[in-house]
Amino acid sequence: MIALDNIKSIHNTATAAAERAEADFRAQHGEPGYCGFAWVKVSEKASTKLGRALKTVGFRKSYNGGLDLWNPGGSGTQSMDIKEAGAEAYAEVLRKFGINAHACSRAD
Repeated sequence: MIALDNIKSIHNTATAAAERAEADFRAQHGEPGYCGFAWVKVSEKASTKLGRALKTVGFRKSYNGGLDLWNPGGSGTQSMDIKEAGAEAYAEVLRKFGINAHACSRAD
């Protein structure tokens, strides 16, 4: 079970992982021109304790259920590949803490 007072710390750890993954991808591959979006989806309902805690760090209620955090690495690029790397890294950290999360993306 997650200590809800640790959500900000978990978020900070996940954000740092996303930023590193984006920088590493950019260093290895440059900035591919395929434009798109990436985000992290958590299956948690917004009305639960965990859902409310996640909303304090930027997650928003998703139209198709659960919660979403768009562009978790904060990248200013339009490259979907870079944003996907960040979203995967962020979701991986959440999973390590027992939160059911996965990365999503779509082309622009």
